[in-house]
Amino acid sequence: MFDWMADTYGLFTGWLFEEAVQPAMYALGLMDWAEEAFHWLDFFVFGLLGIGVVYLVCRPLEAWRPVERWEDGSAVWTDVVYTLLARLGILPLLAFVLFAAVQVRIEGLIADSGWVPPTLESTFPTLREYPLLALLIYIVILDFGEYWRHRFQHTFGWWWALHSVHHAQKQMTFWTDDRNHVIDDVIAAAWFGVIAVAIGVPPGQFPIILLVLRLGESLSHANVRLDFGRVGERLLVSPRFHRLHHGLLSAGATGKNYAVLLPVWDWIFGTADFDRGRYPSTGDPTAPESLASGGWLRQQVDGTKRLLRALRGRDA
Repeated sequence: MFDWMADTYGLFTGWLFEEAVQPAMYALGLMDWAEEAFHWLDFFVFGLLGIGVVYLVCRPLEAWRPVERWEDGSAVWTDVVYTLLARLGILPLLAFVLFAAVQVRIEGLIADSGWVPPTLESTFPTLREYPLLALLIYIVILDFGEYWRHRFQHTFGWWWALHSVHHAQKQMTFWTDDRNHVIDDVIAAAWFGVIAVAIGVPPGQFPIILLVLRLGESLSHANVRLDFGRVGERLLVSPRFHRLHHGLLSAGATGKNYAVLLPVWDWIFGTADFDRGRYPSTGDPTAPESLASGGWLRQQVDGTKRLLRALRGRDA
C-alpha cells in the first residue's frame, strides 16, 4: 500500500514537472538547473499537500469552539508566513543545500567499508510482512526522539533562546506549529533525519510518517477548546494538553507536557499535567515584544541576538 502511494505521488510530481515546470525552465534558458528544480518541486508539492490536510482538519475546529478571539490577528498572519516558508520554501532549500552533499558522502563511505548499518526491519525481519505495524513502530520511535528534543530545547539556555521564538506567540493557532527560528528548524530536521536513517525508515513510508506527525503537532497548537477525555488524553496529545505546555512558559525541569504526539512519554518521565479544566493564555513574558508581534525577519534577527547572548553566558 505504501509503495503504491509513493509511486502515485512520484508519477504526479513527474507529470507536473514535465508538463509545467520543464517547459517554463526551457523557455527561460534554465535547463542547467533541471535536476535541482525537480527536487524542489517534490518538496513543494509535499509541503502543499501537508498544509491542505492540516487546514481542512484544524480550521473548522478553531471556528467551532475557539479558546480566544482577537480583534487584531496580525500575529497569526506572521505564523502563516512561517508555515509557507517552512513547508514550501526556506527549510526545504536549507535541507537540500546543507544535507544532500553530506548524505552522499556518508553513504559512499559506508558502501566503501562494506558495512551494512542495522535497521529495524533487518533486526526484526517479521516486520517486513506487516508494513502497517512497522509504520506504527517507526512513529513511536521518532515521537520518542521528538519528546527528548523538545525537552532539550527547554533545558539548554542557548536552545531555549531559539525555541522562545515559538513560545512568544500570544495568539496561538494551528499555524503556530511552524513558528520556529531557522536555526532551530535546521537542528530539528537533522535530529529527525538521523533517527529516521538509523532505524531504517523506508522512503515510501517517510512522507506518511511526516504527514502524521505534522498533523498531530498542528492540531495540538489549534485555538480550540478540545480534549480527548480521561483515557484519550493519555493516548494522544490534544490541543488542551499542549496548551498547558505553552501556558507554563518554563524552561528546565519545571516544564510540563513536552510530548509531540504521544503523552505516554510525559507520563513515564514525570512531566505530564492532565488538568483538563484549564486553557491558559500563551506567550513568553521574558521575551521582547518583537518576538510576539514582530514580522518574520525581525523575529529571526532578535532570536539570533538572544542566542548569541545565551552563548556568551548572558541572560537570553
